[in-house]
Amino acid sequence: MTTASHPAQHHAMGLTLHNTALVLGWVFLAVGVLGFIPGITSNYGAMAFAGHDSGAMLLGIFQVSILHNIVHLLFGAAGLYFARTGRMARGYLIGGGAIYLVLWIYGLITMSNMGADFVPMNAADDWLHLVLGVVMVGLGVWLGRDAREESKGRAM
Repeated sequence: MTTASHPAQHHAMGLTLHNTALVLGWVFLAVGVLGFIPGITSNYGAMAFAGHDSGAMLLGIFQVSILHNIVHLLFGAAGLYFARTGRMARGYLIGGGAIYLVLWIYGLITMSNMGADFVPMNAADDWLHLVLGVVMVGLGVWLGRDAREESKGRAM
């Protein structure tokens, strides 16, 4: 007996590689846009293009800059593009998750050396990057495994 759920169950819930990459793409696009809206981003006037000295805070929690917001927009657009096929969506989830894990490590390292921090990140950003990285890689591997099992079943 296995504890893994059947791939058909994921599809019934709408949890597919395509939908997951698509939803994340839209979320990253929304976050990128929200980072440019005064009120949603506090201390908007203190937003720098890049660097650790940007005083803008998305939702009053996450430190952002113009560059940081642009990266979110690009990452979101990439999610929409890569959601086109299961293979591309899997690559987006696993590769994007790996990037977020690297950003988490980068944030931990630059916390003690602010001069090296060209993308403003605070502790909240670091924790979010860790969670995003683990969830994205996990979903890419998990849903990708199910997609491989389905294609093997069709080949038999």
